[in-house]
Amino acid sequence: MNAPTKLTPADFATDQEVRWCPGCGDYAILKGVQKTLADIGASPDNTVFVSGIGCAARFPYYVNSYGFHTIHGRAAAIATGVKLANPTLDVWVVGGDGDSLSIGGNHLFHLLRRNVDVQYLLFNNEIYGLTKGQYSPTSRVGTRSPSTPQGSVDQPANALQFALGAGARFVARGIDISQKHLTEVLTRAHAHRGTSMVEIIQNCVVYNDGAFEHFTAKKTAADTQIEVEDGKPLLFGKEKDKGIRLDPKTLALEVVTVGQDGVTEDDILVHDEKNRIIAGLLARMSGPEFPVAIGVLYCDPVESYESGILGQVEAEESRHPGAQLNALLRDGNTWTIEG
Repeated sequence: MNAPTKLTPADFATDQEVRWCPGCGDYAILKGVQKTLADIGASPDNTVFVSGIGCAARFPYYVNSYGFHTIHGRAAAIATGVKLANPTLDVWVVGGDGDSLSIGGNHLFHLLRRNVDVQYLLFNNEIYGLTKGQYSPTSRVGTRSPSTPQGSVDQPANALQFALGAGARFVARGIDISQKHLTEVLTRAHAHRGTSMVEIIQNCVVYNDGAFEHFTAKKTAADTQIEVEDGKPLLFGKEKDKGIRLDPKTLALEVVTVGQDGVTEDDILVHDEKNRIIAGLLARMSGPEFPVAIGVLYCDPVESYESGILGQVEAEESRHPGAQLNALLRDGNTWTIEG
């Protein structure tokens, strides 16, 4: 008997012309997702991509799998229905920061709190790209756009803090151009049973170019990013001599340098991905004072939503073997209407 053929990233590409702006970070994310699907041994026949509206929402056309290109902000709701209808499917949801956190914020909240077993990929470019550059829920104060020509006065939403507040059990962050790290994060997200929330920092070359360069540029990334890993000290810098320490008095994070002011590696906070409070503090870190945290910030699995639902169904079926819906509909108080 022949062994099954191992699929390659090319097997998850379609014959559709990929149509994003030249240089868009979505190309890199697509490449990373296709590689991840091949690495985890995914089957196109059992994989579903669900999207809403926006640049990121074109994803289902470009992945060789089943897909739903739905309506603005409703991808999370559609994905919930898909997973409940057929829990054996491997469901991925793709949405931008506007699609996910503005019109779709309500649906995303309920997906996260219910813990439906899907991977939610939130492409964050801090702008509305498809509709020509309006500010989004994650745009920073002062962002000038067609809808905020004098600069935005809105305080931006933090996608991962939102997810943690909603009760998400898996929260992670990756960067479009960091391919090796991104595929590692996506692989972890897929292995998690329950909703996996992955924010992917994505550059919009037309309307918000360079918005993340202060921490994504290769020449400075070692000092402006920190890759968190469970059970390992939160060290960063070219020499790995900088670290994150928790002040026991204020319960606030601070950046320290090992070897200065009596600081040793024992003073550096060790990442515990089951600690929701620390995950929230890491999610909030930003420059120039702090490095930006990437990797799995929080992972503490519990039973997924559809598993609980299926358990109830199976319990009722065992209590009432042979029960028929048709008989139930005709049981009890019924009326016959004669013409």
